[in-house]
Amino acid sequence: MTLATELSMAELRAVTGFAVACAEPALAIFERDCPDDPRPRAAIEVAQAFVDGAKRTKVVRDNAWAAQRAYQQARDAGQAAAGEAARAALAAASGAFLHPLAKATQVLHILGAAGHAARAFELDAGDDNEVGAAYIAKARDLAGSNVIGVLARYPAAPAGRGRVGELVRGLDMSLRGQLRSGEGTPSGH
Repeated sequence: MTLATELSMAELRAVTGFAVACAEPALAIFERDCPDDPRPRAAIEVAQAFVDGAKRTKVVRDNAWAAQRAYQQARDAGQAAAGEAARAALAAASGAFLHPLAKATQVLHILGAAGHAARAFELDAGDDNEVGAAYIAKARDLAGSNVIGVLARYPAAPAGRGRVGELVRGLDMSLRGQLRSGEGTPSGH
């Protein structure tokens, strides 16, 4: 597999910080529907600790997997919006493990939290796609030049993955458009 580039710890922290900022608002949906399940919040908290300077350890990965199990339980209980909020938390913690492989699937480590959070808000609003599109616009505004610079080193987001995939691809195209227009020019690249 071809390396996209080396990723600095500062870049991994920037990507994870963006993912946390995108996922955290959706926690309200999960916690409303699953008030006794702390796993998605814990995943976001350890991801934020990494952003703030903690080491990237097994604790981050373990909390990401716990958020995955919270998603599965919410989904199985028919709580689709809560499930997507848990997946956003999973994606936020996974940002710390972005690999420097030039594979489209790695883009999900960068933008997946935004896509899952947007889908959670859509589902919570009765499957209103306009709500998701509005959330993606907010996420676009959260992505700083470091995040856009890292994203630009990877292929475009992969096809498929249903509505979340559509949301991620829309955000991906928008951020790459900012880079082409000079709005998101990363410093130092």
